[in-house]
Amino acid sequence: MLANMGGGAKALTAVVLIRLMYSGMHVMSKVALDEGMNPLVFVFYRHTTAALVLIPIAFILERGKAKPVTFKIGWKMFIHALYGVTACGDLFNLGLNYASATSSSALYNVQPVVTFILAITFGMETMKLTRFHGKVKFAGILFCIAGVTVLAFYDGPMFRSFNHHQLFQHGRSSSAGADTYSKKQWVLGIFLMTLSNVLAGLWTVLQGPLIEDTSKLMNTTLQISCASVQAFVVAVAYERDFSKWKLGWNVSLVAIIYSGVIVTALSYYMQMWTIAKRGPVFLAMSMPLTFVFTIVISSSILGDAVSLGSIFAGILLIGGLYNVFWGKRIEEQDDTNKISEGKPGLELQDTEAPQIADDDAETKV
Repeated sequence: MLANMGGGAKALTAVVLIRLMYSGMHVMSKVALDEGMNPLVFVFYRHTTAALVLIPIAFILERGKAKPVTFKIGWKMFIHALYGVTACGDLFNLGLNYASATSSSALYNVQPVVTFILAITFGMETMKLTRFHGKVKFAGILFCIAGVTVLAFYDGPMFRSFNHHQLFQHGRSSSAGADTYSKKQWVLGIFLMTLSNVLAGLWTVLQGPLIEDTSKLMNTTLQISCASVQAFVVAVAYERDFSKWKLGWNVSLVAIIYSGVIVTALSYYMQMWTIAKRGPVFLAMSMPLTFVFTIVISSSILGDAVSLGSIFAGILLIGGLYNVFWGKRIEEQDDTNKISEGKPGLELQDTEAPQIADDDAETKV
């Protein structure tokens, strides 16, 4: 089917499939946690599964091609994996344990904006508030802050699903609201997932020099492998009862395999292909689809209710994301116009440096 499509249709189909994969990860992970799976043990199993998939692929495709990995490179990979993969994954799952799949997918839209803010902090991006594009970017940041605030502190009326027969009889409903979670648990969950997105944004900004040390595939394989070891140490320190580590033929095993194989391995390749065909911004612009798909899946298949607060927060977060992209687009057009006019003394900014699209970060969350 894909072979018979044009380039644009293939890219559009690819991003839709990628967002469906991530929506499935949000929902499946939430169900596994509600079934009693320890969130930190879950991260260890997920990273280990991904490493077992990526190692043989990297060995076959990169053998004789990739640069040799020195101790210095390996140490840098270990440090970046510690905060950007292990800590990011642990915080995300701990937060998801207290919140909902819908809220996690809504917060997903914060990640590119956080990346942009950090890029400004590190001097990789500019935001001139005296110019229209600077004001548009700043408005996008305010929208995202407002979205996170609404998600944390406002519930609103609940929209019940027409499906009253849940596919998985998980212990707690993953709907948003005080009826399911205490207010403190919900706010803590939103805070932890937001912090996870901040670490993911920092990881994205600091990846530039690492790409030069080795290939993207080898980079990802090394960091995921390091994260597997790190996640094991964290999980053992947190959960000493190894009876809770046992996996059966249940939804937890399905969620682990799905996250490790489908999301980390398969979607990684599809993301690289999409970026090569249409660029990183095209991929990042599709991120709100994850929120939409997650609402549909969790409501129609799991029978979960969705709060007005989650929907309103999602709209604010998506609006903030698109505002930042819009501001960047206006800025790039202004620079292009200045070049065409031949104005002297123009110093161009490297707009590719902080690629807002979190292509590699998505493979580890």
